[in-house]
Amino acid sequence: MDSPPVPPPDLDATVDDLTLAVGQLVRRLRAQGNPNALSLSQLSALARLEQQGAMTTADLARADSMKPQSMGAVLASLEQEGLVERRPHPTDGRQILFALTPHGLDERRQRGLAKRAWLLAAMTRLSPQERSALVAAIPLIRQLSEG
Repeated sequence: MDSPPVPPPDLDATVDDLTLAVGQLVRRLRAQGNPNALSLSQLSALARLEQQGAMTTADLARADSMKPQSMGAVLASLEQEGLVERRPHPTDGRQILFALTPHGLDERRQRGLAKRAWLLAAMTRLSPQERSALVAAIPLIRQLSEG
């Protein structure tokens, strides 16, 4: 005897569930990699400085859609914690560049390692079938994020 066909999942409910699940995972990863409880603006500035190198306050503010005054406060707090430092601009003596310090770079790397360690430990609690389902979903999640 054949079983009745399974109806496709409700798209609205699936979107709600996926949004909630991805949000919870992102928040958990962020918390695991942020023991000092830096703000999102601080984390974003550190990430951008690591990826793009030294930048002016105005360039960082523009990249994060912030006012330069707000980014200045973010950079001042990071400077107080020894995570960024000021450097003279190589071609414009009126400007100052901000760059990661060795301590800031180490903090960034430690945060990445903490996130990875947490995710590895969490994945070991999944059954082999659950891990296979998660691996199968990775290309789909990537496809959603690209399109």
